[in-house]
Amino acid sequence: MLSTFAVAKGIIQQDGLGFSGLNKGITATMGRNGVFNMVYFGFYHSVKNVVPEYKESHLEFLRKVTIGFLAGTLACFVNIPFDVAKSRIQGPQPVPGQIKYRGTLSSMGIVYREEGFRALYKGLVPKIMRLGPGGAILLLVFEYSYDYLLHNYS
Repeated sequence: MLSTFAVAKGIIQQDGLGFSGLNKGITATMGRNGVFNMVYFGFYHSVKNVVPEYKESHLEFLRKVTIGFLAGTLACFVNIPFDVAKSRIQGPQPVPGQIKYRGTLSSMGIVYREEGFRALYKGLVPKIMRLGPGGAILLLVFEYSYDYLLHNYS
């Protein structure tokens, strides 16, 4: 099995560093990550300030878990079309030697026209199964670490 370095070296030798080489799909990747983080952190910090805090630590823990899980899940719904476009751009093209998927929005349009709306959401369930709980865990670690540092080092 080839190492990551070996694969990257092969891509650079064959296609270069540009948008058709190592950086192929970078705008879709940036869109995917940017939209996810915007929704994830925006939702969490907005809802966290609206939902009342609990004095009991176990209820407060559940409040934070729930808000983090919902934030991760909602962000998945919004960003998965970018993920589908990224996979199409970076993956093998349907016809060898002919590039069908180039830009992010044009790739989303092609998928929608040729395969329908649901095709833009391929892989949603496994993604939610990973990033819903992952979103809850990340924000819990952040919240409790922040509180610890605030109370012990300020």
